[in-house]
Amino acid sequence: MSNPSLVYGGDNTGMDTTREPNLPGFFIRSLTAEDARAAAELSGQLGYPCGVDDLRERIEEMLRCADRVAFAAVVDGELVGWIDAATERHLQGETCAVIGGLVVRDGARGLGIGRRLCVEVEEWARSKSIPVVRVRSQIKREDAHRFYLRDGYEKVKTSLVFEKRLSENGPQ
Repeated sequence: MSNPSLVYGGDNTGMDTTREPNLPGFFIRSLTAEDARAAAELSGQLGYPCGVDDLRERIEEMLRCADRVAFAAVVDGELVGWIDAATERHLQGETCAVIGGLVVRDGARGLGIGRRLCVEVEEWARSKSIPVVRVRSQIKREDAHRFYLRDGYEKVKTSLVFEKRLSENGPQ
């Protein structure tokens, strides 16, 4: 989205410093299954390509779960960003909301859209009496790290992630 007519608040660096982007036709709403095509495109920009049908199924599943949420950022009728989060509960720590993904379309970054999506998740977490919002970010995503630090998130640890693919036929 490289619309030169977009107006936004902020300083002369181009980085929005307000809580609400000053964009024509901007609003936040729940992500819906009808957003699957645009959301899949954005997922690819995030580095996680996925099929439209697969993403539609994930969105529909998420909508059925009270402990998960996804929001869409829309400008002039176009999906320009999304965020998803889930409640995470473990015996060893307090309940938290975890941002699973956040993406804003190339050309629309730096306008405050990502910040506004995070605020929406934070408000959702507060409404559920969840005291912490957590996000995990790949070590190579330095721009994302700066974004979260500017938005008041604190780096609390560095971890490695391990996973094991499970076969349908049992242990391997």
